[in-house]
Amino acid sequence: MPLHVSPAPAPALRSVLAALGSPTAVREARTPALRSEPGPLTAEHPLPLHVLDRVSPRGGRAAAPTTRLAGWRFLIVGEDHAVAAAEAMLTPDGWAFSHFCEGPYVASTENALRRAEALPAAYQPRLLSVPELYMLTLWLHRDTTAAVDAGNPAPTDLLVPLAPAPPGIAPNLPHRVSDLLPMLTLRITPGPLLGSPA
Repeated sequence: MPLHVSPAPAPALRSVLAALGSPTAVREARTPALRSEPGPLTAEHPLPLHVLDRVSPRGGRAAAPTTRLAGWRFLIVGEDHAVAAAEAMLTPDGWAFSHFCEGPYVASTENALRRAEALPAAYQPRLLSVPELYMLTLWLHRDTTAAVDAGNPAPTDLLVPLAPAPPGIAPNLPHRVSDLLPMLTLRITPGPLLGSPA
């Protein structure tokens, strides 16, 4: 089924397009692929970028995850594929361009979106970052009408870890939140210190 992609806030898109059209911003970016792309570049596939707040076990099981909207990420597409990404973040003065980036998450995001289009259910695509694990996932939210700045991962939502994923977590495969979250919680939660009582 087609993904229900939410439109990015117009000021966020404008800030990214202004940076993309600025030779200075592109030249100063640490993205060789962006500078070497010969054709015109466009900002496509806007995705709200959420950050998973630290989760901790409660009574031997994972607490409900909470997230916060940190920005919007756009894939920067050249002739036939994404070559970089651009992020806009919310500041006290409104949406502003943050930075360009490249690397394996760009192609992995493009691939995950293509695969998600073929899933039998409808989803609202988002990105979910897990900073403690240096992990980024495509979050397929079941509530396609939800406001993009609200909502937390539901047990039946899907998370697709983007490659490279942390060791022991299969990348590029959809995992139910109810299956993946306990694994993430165990990795995030610090264990007992050596020499301290367990």
